[in-house]
Amino acid sequence: MTASVEKLTKILRLEAENGHRDRAVVGGLERFSGTWLQDAGVDFDASAQAWIEDVAECLQAYSHLPGPDERAPALEALLALLAHGPADETVPAPPAPPQPQPVRPAQPARPAEEPAGLEAPITVLRGVGQRQASRMARLGLHTVRDVLFFFPSRYDDFSGLKPINRLEYGEEATVVAKVWDAGTRRTRSGKVLFKAVLADGTGMMEATWFNQPYLAEQIKAGVQIVVSGKVDEYLGRFCFVSPEWEPLRKDLLHTGRLVPVYPLTEGLGARWMRQLIKRTVDHWAPRLPEHLPAAVMEAHGLLGLGDSLQQIHFPDSPEGLEQARYRLAFDEAFVFQLGLMRQRHYWRSFTARQLPIESDMLQQFVLSLPFQLTGAQQRALDEVVNDLRSAYPMNRLIQGDVGSGKTVVAAAAMALTVAAGAQAAMMAPTEILVEQHYATLRRLFESLPGPTPTICLLSGSVTGAEREAIYAGLADGSIDIAVGTHALIQESVVFKDLAMAVIDEQHRFGVRQRAALRQKGQDGVYTPHLLVMTATPIPRSLQLTMWGHLDVSVIDEMPPGRQPVTTRCILPRERERAYTFLRTQIEKGHQAFIICPLVEESDKIEARSAVEEYERLRSVVFPDLKLELLHGRMKSDEKEAKMGAFVRGEADILVATSVVEVGIDVPNATVMLIEGAERFGLSQLHQFRGRVGRGEHASYCLLVSESLSPEAQERLAAVEATSDGFELAQKDLDIRGPGEFMGTRQSGYPMLKMASLADLRLLETAREAARRFFDQDPEMSAPGDALLAARVAQVWDEAGGEVS
Repeated sequence: MTASVEKLTKILRLEAENGHRDRAVVGGLERFSGTWLQDAGVDFDASAQAWIEDVAECLQAYSHLPGPDERAPALEALLALLAHGPADETVPAPPAPPQPQPVRPAQPARPAEEPAGLEAPITVLRGVGQRQASRMARLGLHTVRDVLFFFPSRYDDFSGLKPINRLEYGEEATVVAKVWDAGTRRTRSGKVLFKAVLADGTGMMEATWFNQPYLAEQIKAGVQIVVSGKVDEYLGRFCFVSPEWEPLRKDLLHTGRLVPVYPLTEGLGARWMRQLIKRTVDHWAPRLPEHLPAAVMEAHGLLGLGDSLQQIHFPDSPEGLEQARYRLAFDEAFVFQLGLMRQRHYWRSFTARQLPIESDMLQQFVLSLPFQLTGAQQRALDEVVNDLRSAYPMNRLIQGDVGSGKTVVAAAAMALTVAAGAQAAMMAPTEILVEQHYATLRRLFESLPGPTPTICLLSGSVTGAEREAIYAGLADGSIDIAVGTHALIQESVVFKDLAMAVIDEQHRFGVRQRAALRQKGQDGVYTPHLLVMTATPIPRSLQLTMWGHLDVSVIDEMPPGRQPVTTRCILPRERERAYTFLRTQIEKGHQAFIICPLVEESDKIEARSAVEEYERLRSVVFPDLKLELLHGRMKSDEKEAKMGAFVRGEADILVATSVVEVGIDVPNATVMLIEGAERFGLSQLHQFRGRVGRGEHASYCLLVSESLSPEAQERLAAVEATSDGFELAQKDLDIRGPGEFMGTRQSGYPMLKMASLADLRLLETAREAARRFFDQDPEMSAPGDALLAARVAQVWDEAGGEVS
């Protein structure tokens, strides 16, 4: 045990004996951290610097803990860190700033299996106790693997090493200098100011830090340090204000390089996070096995997984960073596509009933409709009918804009299924939607030639004898079509012969919920046909990428006679005029929506909230009208009641958040007023607009923007200019990136961290590579593909997806 370690160990034990009151040394352990840095720097060589700094940070953090109960476990962890000592490494002297080295896609030997420790909790990492672990959990970090794949949000480019006499005002630069003088003083406001005078032989400059008094024990005259930051100016002289710094050594972490900047949360510092991830990456990255096939890596010149993780976190050069980004993005897209292909392969391994649908029967249904199908509807119906006649189970998505007539195609498919002697079911996410579909189907089936299909409505509000009668009718086949919510997938629901399932707003259901409905018709021989629908337009450029496991029908024509919604952007000062217009519409017997971006008022976001706006409108602007409030924090039954009241015309105005984006159909509503319109995506605004204009009356959408920025005005002008949802979806992707189309909006899809849906060339390259690989080994059963198969299963399982 070295003298510095022995000295600190004695102090820590004395601190424990004194009841963890931070009085073992004068000024507390935070003040002693400077002495520790100096003493340990003498006892150890440069290879131990990271460990020495870890101990110093723990000493500083200890003094800020609220009391003895919190300090006791921290002290135990500190003693364990001292006992463990630094890693057994040697670093050649003298130290010098790093020189970027080109990264080559050479593939070193890798382990054949993934180390089990990757799934260990982050508390196994040095310096992470329960308190820090709980803070890291807020960032989604729970395991060692999570830390490895917690990528920087950006990088500070401190690689520009310059002598002091060549610095330029405003640039980001790094200086290697000797400390000539250093000291602290208090400002008039009581802040502690630490200043250091730096010199490098070409000139001198000052560096200033605020409220970091402990730096006096770390930055002393005669020490060589590396300082990185933005070059500022004070009284005509260049200076640094609160720059990053660290002692001069071989492996710089916070300065003199491309420095990673990670997302943080309260209680986690940037330097602490960077040091933790550096230790984790250095230890684990070389131990990771390579899951991508060697032929794929060679064909596309990809960097190895371990090297990619090293370079994405701590790049040696911009070129190394770009190689790592491409490898990890390609990896995500490749695994994503393999998952889609496996889903399609798995689905087509089943057998479906080939329904005997005669052309005459189809023609009779079409002629019975009270309107003529559009060309796009007819194409979609023909594709659905061909699927129903096939021995392969249908797995088709109908994508259509709001009001394009998707439900008619689904109704035709269900009627034809019933005519062929089987049952059908339709599941929607809310009771309001279910009631709308139920009413629509009954209306469409009224004029059908021959027996009218029997339809039931099953939701959470259907109880007692009525529910039992529905269960019995589905089981004995006397009910032909069931329309319902999640209630359809309860264990007690049994169909006699379910041959077709329709799911509306499919992204609102998880994969397991969709599979549960499908399984209601699996009898050991046949699997039901599945038709899913969405009114959320996806850019055509992404359809193969996102829906490669589905057959897709696109309804891109609007039925004749539907009036376009007049859309206008207005300024906040024109809000009163908008209210006057809204009132005139209500006086004509119509209704209106007012959408707010927030549920409740926020100190951090300047935007109107639904709760406060509802109270203001109800008491000040429209005291004589009936208003209802709707937001996502309400319980499901409360939301259903509020929407139901509005649908029935019991309220004049519905003040709501984005919860009304999809599904609610109120033909009498003619005005959609959207507050803070710049805070929504274009596709989302288009969905809001689709809630009006569903009846025979002229309808209007008013976009109120609090932002005058050119970007916001350009986006809103696009909504004003076109009613084509697909065109807006593509523009949304171009402007806002992939967030609108992945993640929670698309339940069951893996989240892409590195791959961008806007990078069509990379996505197409990865999809083609995945297709070639999958054609050769669809089961991924080759000995060398076991790791890849496990990776695909893991990624899709974490997303709640399904890869069988």
